[in-house]
Amino acid sequence: MALVNEHFLKLPGSYLFSDIAKKVNTFRITHPKQDIIRLGIGDVTQPLPPACIEAMHKAVEELAGKDTFRGYGPEQGYDFLIEAIIKNDFAPRGIHFSASEIFVSDGAKSDTGNIGDILRHDNSVGVTDPIYPVYIDSNVMCGRAGVLEEETGKWSNVTYMPCTSENNFIPEIPDKRIDIVYLCYPNNPTGTTLTKPELKKWVDYALANDTLILFDAAYEAYIQDENVPHSIYEIKGAKKCAIEFRSFSKTAGFTGVRCGYTVVPKELTAVPPLWKAIAYHSTDCGTVASVLSLTALLILPNGQQKPFTVQKARHRLRKQSTII
Repeated sequence: MALVNEHFLKLPGSYLFSDIAKKVNTFRITHPKQDIIRLGIGDVTQPLPPACIEAMHKAVEELAGKDTFRGYGPEQGYDFLIEAIIKNDFAPRGIHFSASEIFVSDGAKSDTGNIGDILRHDNSVGVTDPIYPVYIDSNVMCGRAGVLEEETGKWSNVTYMPCTSENNFIPEIPDKRIDIVYLCYPNNPTGTTLTKPELKKWVDYALANDTLILFDAAYEAYIQDENVPHSIYEIKGAKKCAIEFRSFSKTAGFTGVRCGYTVVPKELTAVPPLWKAIAYHSTDCGTVASVLSLTALLILPNGQQKPFTVQKARHRLRKQSTII
């Protein structure tokens, strides 16, 4: 008889964002004239830029031609996109990578969930609190999280680092050694950021304790302060202790397109070949999404269109906010 993975049975009965969607739909029915500003799942509200739409049409036409058709893409991603990522996202900040250190995928959500597959089940885990649910759920499914404590709603084998108004929503460095630490900055869901000195403390902690930092930079496009790093690799030594996850969902509104990438520095000696093995049986983002992502990198140099988007969002929030 085939047996199921019993750890999946430990997961809560419903997904957080599904519950939020149900509450939002109920509110919309009872308050049809109320404008709702969604602060739940990070979906987009505007169409893709014209340049991306044009690129999509060209990519589709390419797939229709006998001489230009592409099937499965390289397991690590197309070279043209990887080269553009290195040139546009990292080189301007003085960060240098080789193509072998960039892994293109269908999004940061998949990668932050899949990364646990190459890590031992008995590694200790540390997370900020509150936290993006996928970080916890992926550790539950492999048996790394322990037992759910009903009174607290927390998992027994996970170290929670509170982010509250008392500490300005910035977690304190742990006073014990932790094998894996998840950091997301700009943070989901609090929206806070870490300055370079604050992030350096985490890198120093990781180097001193042989800790692996899993750094989610999906919201990097929102950064406006020059003292806030866009990548953990702006901090000296981070290549020796951190894996970074990136997404085009927030940068270019690609939640429906699906494209992201993970940076695995060669300094993490054992990790790159193992993550490449994951890439062999995972889904890449495909030809169309790769072409669109390349276009997005080219039309958003140095964040020229980002300030307008941020200011527009601020205006809406100040004008009227509804909390459900």
